[in-house]
Amino acid sequence: MSQGPVGSDGGPSDEGRAPQRLVSGRYRLLERLGEGGMGVVWRARDEVLGREVAVKEVRAPADLDPREVHRLYARLEREGWAAARISHPNVVTVHDVAAEDGRPWIVMELVRGLTFAEVLEAEGPVPPERAAAVGLEVLAALRAAHGAGVLHRDVKPGNVLIANDGRVVLSDFGIAVVEGNTALTMTGELVGSPEFLAPERALGRVPGPESDLWSLGVMLYAA
Repeated sequence: MSQGPVGSDGGPSDEGRAPQRLVSGRYRLLERLGEGGMGVVWRARDEVLGREVAVKEVRAPADLDPREVHRLYARLEREGWAAARISHPNVVTVHDVAAEDGRPWIVMELVRGLTFAEVLEAEGPVPPERAAAVGLEVLAALRAAHGAGVLHRDVKPGNVLIANDGRVVLSDFGIAVVEGNTALTMTGELVGSPEFLAPERALGRVPGPESDLWSLGVMLYAA
């Protein structure tokens, strides 16, 4: 799931409103911003620091074996902390990985704006100069992540946020893998959006930084 809808500026509906639930004794859920296969993203208030944040509520598939659920949550918690160590203006900032109901809740900066996918859907193909400008900023984000030993594995327009202030932010490292620590990654697991998947990943081979660059190239082609 992407943090993409986090940036949407539409007014909240009654359905999207949370019952003011307090997560980990600190993060008060205010409004549902988006939903995907791996859970829900909420707009929330950090009651300790008095600021709004985005909170990613992770939900395992209902039919997953309990042992696999435990492995999944352990992996996502580890990957949330891995993303938190990446400090770069083009990478969404992960503030915390909270624990509630035996599963991780990823707490991120709240980026207001649109996803690049929403921009393309509304405007159609963008001029090459604009696509290149977005691509350069995503490339800078990937360099920072790769420098920290983190692969993104799902680079696509829906995971690129165009903030209201013009900043380009790469979000959703929720299926990332950390180099040198893959023990919790399920064998044969295929994660990511198929149309943006590098060939070596589709063939089940070990991915590397070049796999993210392939996905970036496909994203630029889509733009």
